[in-house]
Parts: sequence; C-alpha cells; structure tokens
Amino acid sequence: MADKITVYEKPTCSKCREMAKLLRDRGVEFEKINYYTQPLSAAKITSLLKKMGLKPVDILRKTEAVYKELGLAKAQHTDKELIELMVQHPDLLQRPIVERGDRAVMGRPTENVEDLLD
Repeated sequence: MADKITVYEKPTCSKCREMAKLLRDRGVEFEKINYYTQPLSAAKITSLLKKMGLKPVDILRKTEAVYKELGLAKAQHTDKELIELMVQHPDLLQRPIVERGDRAVMGRPTENVEDLLD
C-alpha cells in the first residue's frame, strides 16, 4: 500500500473498534489517532471534509448531548463556525474517519473503508 492509512477515532466507540478489527483482519497497517487526546485542528477537519466530499453538517453527531445543548438543530451556522465547534467539542464529530493519501471516508458503516483499500 502506497499511502499510510490513518483512523481518527475515540477508543471507546464501538464503530471505531469495529474499524480497527476490520483493518487488522485484512492485514492492513494503520495508525490510530485518538482525537480526544490529540485534538484535530480546524485545518485538519477542513482537509478531511474536502477529501470525503462532505460538508460539516454531514458529519455532525446529532444524538450527542452537546449538539442539543448548543441548540444546533435550530441554529444557522456557517461551515467555518461548525468546524470551530467540532474543534471545541470533539463529541460532535462522527467517527471513525479513515484517511489514506488524498482520500478519506466516514467509517459508518465500516464497509465504507473498502473504497480506500483498492
């Protein structure tokens, strides 16, 4: 594999553990980054979004308490504002996010990673 695979995760997340198992079972080397202990910058989130072809609203975890506390369902925010909120509140980010070179995918469902393994 030419490009390193990086999994941005929360270790206690069941989907993140499923992703790690899938990659290990496939014999794929990868790096895991716990974005709670190694926070993602606004620039990194922006880069991942671009690689996934998604908007910030597409990767918001709408079931999180902080989403409700911030009133995000009713509020109108710019993409930049949403990204800044994700930097401040990592619980807002869907996970895992898997990156390989100039491509990235949302790891829900875990099968999405197949696109990066070809």
